[in-house]
Amino acid sequence: MAVDIEAAKRAAAQEAVKNHFPDNPRFVGIGSGTTIVYVVQAIKELGKDLSRIGFVPTGYQSKQLVINAGLLPIEFDALPDGDMIDIAFDGADEVDEELNCIKGGGACLYQEKLVAMRSREFVCVADYRKLQSRLLTKWPTIPIEVEPKAARQVMSRLRVLGSKSPAGKGPFLREGAILKAGPIKTDQDFFIVDAPFPQPLLTSDDLERGAVANPLAGSWEVEELAREIKNINGVLAVGIFCGPTGPEAKAAAVIGGQRPVACYFGMEDGSVMSRQAPQKRHSIVETYPLLEPKISKEH
Repeated sequence: MAVDIEAAKRAAAQEAVKNHFPDNPRFVGIGSGTTIVYVVQAIKELGKDLSRIGFVPTGYQSKQLVINAGLLPIEFDALPDGDMIDIAFDGADEVDEELNCIKGGGACLYQEKLVAMRSREFVCVADYRKLQSRLLTKWPTIPIEVEPKAARQVMSRLRVLGSKSPAGKGPFLREGAILKAGPIKTDQDFFIVDAPFPQPLLTSDDLERGAVANPLAGSWEVEELAREIKNINGVLAVGIFCGPTGPEAKAAAVIGGQRPVACYFGMEDGSVMSRQAPQKRHSIVETYPLLEPKISKEH
């Protein structure tokens, strides 16, 4: 089965790169995770001159991939003011029907969100296990990056929001493989809190069809929950990627889109399934002051 999964990741990466890698990009975002290894390989296999392209990694692992591939890494904070990343490729831990994503299994969610929201388009690459009708169907928790001193307070607030697994386990600090190592630290030297919820997250389409969220019972709509968690003091980033896509954010004259424009899933039979992001008429838009006025003038 492991061989089949790796083949699925490779096939999805090749198809995504073939269909979305721009002709003459200046900057390309490279996400984190096992699938991105195949994205970098697929980019190299295009046979193009990549020497003038800056590749913006989302963490230490992806930076090493870029360097080892002989490509030029560019740190996010070294991007010229006003310049967008032309395309970003990244994986996901789970993707729903609207292409909302849970990310952060690899503890790189903050930088992944920075890169996604600075990109004209974000393309997700994954294998068939990540495709579900609703978030929190198979993936058990929402990863949240928190300031260490605030971790206990954040977990307390999450419990108030209804964070608990169907078996009753509440939010918890993610720890390393070696128990004595203690909590995992992110590239920002922050902790990761994993927050379970007892029910899969509702989509905006669910609400339009008459479904009713019940936060007291742990039932939330994707974007509303993302906003509530982000509002907790001490939270740096929430591992829910939702709201507008890059093109939708530009059309709405808001800064940043974190939902992918398309997702490519390598299937068990060797085929690749692609899904395009449906238009979302009503979104809670997270805005971050990452881009300078030159971007706004383009809208």
